[in-house]
Amino acid sequence: MCSCMVALVQPADTRLLALPEARWAAVSTAAFLLALPLQLLGGTAWLWGPLYAAAYLAGGWEPALEGLRALRGKTLDVDLLMIVAALGAASIGQVMDGALLIVIFATSGAMEALATARTEDSVRGLLGLAPPTATQLHPVRGAEGEGEREETVEAGALAIGDVILVRPGERVGADGRVLDGASDIDQATITGEPLPVPKAVGDEVFAGTLNGTGALRVRVERDPSDTVIARVVALVEEASRTKAPTQLFVERIEHRYALGMVAATVLVFAVPLAFGADLTGALLRAMTFMIVASPCAVVLATMPPLLSAIANAGRHGVLIKSAVVMERLGQTDRIAYDKTGTLTEGTPHLTKILPEPGFSENELLLLAAAAEHRSEHPLARAIVAAARELPRGESPGQAYDFRSAPGCGVTATVAGREVAVGSPERLGEGAAVPDTDGTAVVVRVDGVRAGWLLLADRLRPGAPAAVTALNRLTTAPPVLLTGDNPRAAHAVAERTGIPSDGVRAGLLPHEKAEAVRDLGGRVLLVGDGVNDAPALAAAHTGIAMGRAGSDLALETADGVLVHDDLTAVPKAVALSRRARRLVVQNLCLAGAFIGVLVVWDLAGHLPLPLGVAGHEGSTILVGLNGLRLLRESAWRE
Repeated sequence: MCSCMVALVQPADTRLLALPEARWAAVSTAAFLLALPLQLLGGTAWLWGPLYAAAYLAGGWEPALEGLRALRGKTLDVDLLMIVAALGAASIGQVMDGALLIVIFATSGAMEALATARTEDSVRGLLGLAPPTATQLHPVRGAEGEGEREETVEAGALAIGDVILVRPGERVGADGRVLDGASDIDQATITGEPLPVPKAVGDEVFAGTLNGTGALRVRVERDPSDTVIARVVALVEEASRTKAPTQLFVERIEHRYALGMVAATVLVFAVPLAFGADLTGALLRAMTFMIVASPCAVVLATMPPLLSAIANAGRHGVLIKSAVVMERLGQTDRIAYDKTGTLTEGTPHLTKILPEPGFSENELLLLAAAAEHRSEHPLARAIVAAARELPRGESPGQAYDFRSAPGCGVTATVAGREVAVGSPERLGEGAAVPDTDGTAVVVRVDGVRAGWLLLADRLRPGAPAAVTALNRLTTAPPVLLTGDNPRAAHAVAERTGIPSDGVRAGLLPHEKAEAVRDLGGRVLLVGDGVNDAPALAAAHTGIAMGRAGSDLALETADGVLVHDDLTAVPKAVALSRRARRLVVQNLCLAGAFIGVLVVWDLAGHLPLPLGVAGHEGSTILVGLNGLRLLRESAWRE
């Protein structure tokens, strides 16, 4: 039986051995498999008896203890009933049958514990963990002046205000802000950004991200228990503890069902006895009834599929916060999207070069990039980035006399010519602005217009495919909710396949929330998790882009796209629907098994071993069916 669990675990997964439920189930199974052949081969009872006793003890002590605790709280636990049934079977000489019941029951519990453990492991492994130690800097004063002493400390012992040193190639030990130094940091595990991010004095850094080639002095700004990674891990643990509505409904009726089952068991025992049946036969039938009528498979029907789906989604960059969310995600009937930072990358890119006569495209771009090289404006960075993609060897030369005017642009002397790059209105070219869905920047050389650079926010590579895939899963057309201007909004909608009548532009944050409520139905909102927070809270389900791991992205939304991959959203919705289908399948399967076995026991004569095999076999079948969603193929389907 334990081989079923082992088959579900990848070779590199050592978490199984750390699960007490799995260890006790393995011990119980081993004792049973040693005792069974000794008994069947005619060995003496003192050989196989202690082994059966070990199987009972190893597999039954924990559910018996939990059942007694529940009974102390005036709740009749099904686990306790199964232990009573196993002991009852042993009391009338059916020792092997009772041991089989214990073994399979313990295996079922280990499988559910495995699903929960795999959920935590998958997401923790995805996000990575902060390093265990950090290099703390302490100010010292000596004869040669002030300096700093280095000390290796536990990362968890750092406090707000401490200063740490992050050497090249090391992982950042705490969330904080750069005091000194410059470097590029790979923070894909937190924000999903594919390229290292430049960090300089004043920039924020996150625990667990990987430093590049520069050394950084960082002031700690968050307690280790409140870092982005710590909060995400806490959310994962909370997700494993939550219960979906279906599970809560099952548990509500479980207590009443258990009481009814005990009453029915008493009747099954007492009525035949009153009509002259022998004591052993009546007790055996009653024990068989208690076993086959127990709703173990029903109780196990809900959580394994949902927890498996959470684990699978987590491995692929979708952090689902709870089983409630996973069940609700599949009920989505309409999708609403934010634009900037969600369907688009949120940063400008050069889309077109329009040179005036006398200038080539490359010449115009190189002149503009040389003038903008020292500017920190996002448009300037986009122009410089585009120039870097040109073939090497093309260069207008060094820029001198750089001057920047906020809101206007920059001017510089490049190769002996005065180059001005900036706002058409501020540079006197407002009347000639070309038609564009983005931003037009004018380039003037020696006071004469040399051409235009058109920039726009670029669609995320997977945005059109994600919108199309989600459209197939919903009944209502998608909508676009944005604070941007209508022209830019309609351009993005057209390129992603969103109907023009579904575009709502120029919305403030509270207006986005009102728009979500006005849509009605079960709306899934995909946003960037910052200015979309009210709308994420108003939606039936909200998924945030994992940008910067902000509080709003992690706390307001129901799920987070860790890698900012929009194509993962339709896969997560489809996975949720498969999980819900498996829950229904499991409930039907469990109900059918219970019904058939109960009728067989009441109307005929159901052998106890067959009753145990049928009941616990259905429990294992339901558990295995639920854990199917752990497979890699479940995400791709």
